[in-house]
Amino acid sequence: MSEMKKFMFVNRKAPYGTIYALESLEVVLITAAFDQDVSLAFLDDGVYQLKKGQQTKGIETKNFSPAYRALEGYDIEKLYVEKESLEARGIVEEDLLVDVTVLTRAEMGALMDEQDVVLSF
Repeated sequence: MSEMKKFMFVNRKAPYGTIYALESLEVVLITAAFDQDVSLAFLDDGVYQLKKGQQTKGIETKNFSPAYRALEGYDIEKLYVEKESLEARGIVEEDLLVDVTVLTRAEMGALMDEQDVVLSF
């Protein structure tokens, strides 16, 4: 029998222009498929990954933001957003696609300390 570990995926990059956001989402889904305790954190430009109204037609890239709404179906319900990152970008919680828990930088750091594995994208 395997032991459940606490995985946190830290998203720091904007959703488009690099592969980091999409790769993170894929790894999150794979990890959840193995019945691990998965949480996601969004910091810095990573908060843009959850912003409503993403338009990707102009950059000819598939808009994968609706996938965040499906995370709950994979029992991924722990989404945390850093308060300071939101404020620095003029984003409020109501601008986000999904329900999140907003944490201060200090609270986010404490939460990361509780994890068994932290992967940054």
